[in-house]
Amino acid sequence: MFTRPFISPALAWALAVGTVVPSAAIEVQPTDEQIRAALARGKEAARDRRPPNSLYARFGESDEGRPSGFLMTKLGRLAVMSAHLALRGLEPEPVEIAKTLEEPTMLVTAMIVGTHPSFAIDSYMVLNQNGRLIKPMTVRYDGRASPSQGETDRPLFKAKIVASFKYDEFDPLAETTITVFPPEGEAVSFVLDFSRID
Repeated sequence: MFTRPFISPALAWALAVGTVVPSAAIEVQPTDEQIRAALARGKEAARDRRPPNSLYARFGESDEGRPSGFLMTKLGRLAVMSAHLALRGLEPEPVEIAKTLEEPTMLVTAMIVGTHPSFAIDSYMVLNQNGRLIKPMTVRYDGRASPSQGETDRPLFKAKIVASFKYDEFDPLAETTITVFPPEGEAVSFVLDFSRID
């Protein structure tokens, strides 16, 4: 049976008024103010002609030939959705907002570099928080990596590994090591303080 997602009167008013307040990225239960701020960030990015994917919380190196990645949190997804729609002169519907807020997992995307196009097949990812390993619900990887533009003497390929982690299985405020295990070569790790992501 379909039930209409609940949108509080305060949030409905907030969406109409459009007040902006700062917010953190990893919020399991975002407040109405944080939701407003995320939606406003998306509109602002669209107005400034910044690509929507620039709104995700990024980690790693900015160099094309080095490992990097980004988190897709509830607030990050709202901001990106708002930006995509704003570029078309639209706004998110309450049902779209509610669906995003009900999402049980955070997606972690890591871009890693290897020496041949199929190097990332069967890669795996885990989170480590103070010695506690958090395993993903799902892991996807590129079957064929793309050529990388990094400065190197040999050809390099960059592949995307995407893992989903349940919000109720990790601490959204803890220092966290994200580790990707490709089937060949060394593991790739990123150390993040989740409490400082914005």
